[in-house]
Amino acid sequence: MFAMAKKEVIFGLILALFLAVFISPFASQLPGGLEKTARNEGFLEKAAVQPLLPAPLSNYLWPGIKNKKMSSSIAGLGGTLVVFIFGSLLALALKNKKIRK
Repeated sequence: MFAMAKKEVIFGLILALFLAVFISPFASQLPGGLEKTARNEGFLEKAAVQPLLPAPLSNYLWPGIKNKKMSSSIAGLGGTLVVFIFGSLLALALKNKKIRK
């Protein structure tokens, strides 16, 4: 099975953090293809239901920060770290489960 070296994981994390913090604030503010199609076809409003739980970083913005680019950078940083930590813990749990068998 493929195993990644620690330096490869660190490089990947640094690259992901760089993209999240410095590149993502310059992403297009225009709606994506699915949202645009739903709007053009007139069924966007039908999909607008209340979620069970509110999104922690809705619209990829950190709450309370007025500067949209800074808010987006911080949300990207936080989101990337949360996904990395969750993925690492999941991988560790699966690895330990495999070792016990």
